[in-house]
Amino acid sequence: MADQTTSIRLIRVDDAEVIAAHKARDRREHAPWEPAQPDGFYTTAGQQARIEGLLDDHRRGDRWPAVITAGGEVVGQVTVSTILRGPFGKGFLGYWVATTRQGEGHATRAVAQTLTVMRRNLGLRRAEAHTRLENLASQHVLRANGFRPWGIAHAHILVDGAWRDEIFWERLLDEEPPVA
Repeated sequence: MADQTTSIRLIRVDDAEVIAAHKARDRREHAPWEPAQPDGFYTTAGQQARIEGLLDDHRRGDRWPAVITAGGEVVGQVTVSTILRGPFGKGFLGYWVATTRQGEGHATRAVAQTLTVMRRNLGLRRAEAHTRLENLASQHVLRANGFRPWGIAHAHILVDGAWRDEIFWERLLDEEPPVA
């Protein structure tokens, strides 16, 4: 049985090799959900450069990039981006899990842990996310963490060669989390 423990931690540049391996292997399976990337994105060097940019954003307070681990192994990522402080106090949540570890609850647990970081460590009061209309697995993760849909953005993202609609989701972080 696969390890059911899930943790999150700040991403490190030395995570690039394992992330590149996941991204390269899962490229076709993730294509319906993620914007196209150049071939270099799927290499260790490409991931090192991307992670360095994420960490620069983190140092400025604009982003909180983390990896999802299971039993100490990196199995995905969860990121709080577009952090807006002041009167908005919100961040945008994005996540993915390697296809070899999907269906084990890691995304649901990692999102729950990230919501705690958003509230306690980042001082945010609102989390937002988007999903494609067809991405029922991701919608399940969000619903399990107390998110509610609040609208549809038409032609919101260019994915797999076409502009796609997405559902907008919200979670007020001062609300009680759902009981698991």
